[in-house]
Amino acid sequence: MVLGKRLRHLREQAGVSFDAAAAAIQVTPLTVRRMEKAEVGLRVPYVRELLRIYGVARAEADDFVQLARKANQPGWWYKYRDVLPDWFSAYVSLESEATVIRVYEPHYVPGLLQTHDYTRALLRVGFPNESDDDIERRVDLRMRRQELLTKPEAPALWAVLEEAVLRRPVGGADVMRAQIDRLEEALDLPKVRIQIMRLSTGAHPGAYGPFHYFRFGFTELPDVVYTESLVGAVYVDQPRDVGSYLEVMDRMTVQAEPVARTREILAELREEL
Repeated sequence: MVLGKRLRHLREQAGVSFDAAAAAIQVTPLTVRRMEKAEVGLRVPYVRELLRIYGVARAEADDFVQLARKANQPGWWYKYRDVLPDWFSAYVSLESEATVIRVYEPHYVPGLLQTHDYTRALLRVGFPNESDDDIERRVDLRMRRQELLTKPEAPALWAVLEEAVLRRPVGGADVMRAQIDRLEEALDLPKVRIQIMRLSTGAHPGAYGPFHYFRFGFTELPDVVYTESLVGAVYVDQPRDVGSYLEVMDRMTVQAEPVARTREILAELREEL
């Protein structure tokens, strides 16, 4: 996506039309548009020729081509493609590149903070007809995603969880106690914040459903909001729409219990199990 936007900027800066760019690499103007929108891979010969006609210096063009080769390589999650829905692979990619992830969850603990047993119990309910092997591969994928939080360049994760999330018994009392312990451990990570929305808070602006917000370290990438349904997902990137979600999230963080009280609340809920 970043390289596609840069290609568009270079083309416009050089005053080259879609038709002229397409003619130079012997494709249709639609193909050039799709390259700039990251709807197709960046074929290196095409990229080299486009950079040439855009007047890009040799050294800069060589760096761009190297980045294009890297961008065309499949992500680490590619080997899980047999259990990874097409509409969710984009989520894993965005999650891996984000510098800020904000989450509202009214139903379950977010995937990045789940224990192995909690994840397995959840997936067994969600995919009742899948084999144990496929369930375990889905669990492995989720555990791999969690490595993101312990990397030196880890994103800032700020999650608002409904109290109901921690009262819903997924996998039994032992699993839930371990899951609450996991959340307490996550609070020790320097870039993780967790807030609990008490049931006594009543109505609040985000109660219609879960959503995830991503911000990136590239000016070419807009903020993105992800929402999920039973059979697919929606990725929102129009600034006005994303702004609406961000405003709701900010209001919820004010209504939720402060981060300083999260450990106390977790200990209270654990004691009740």
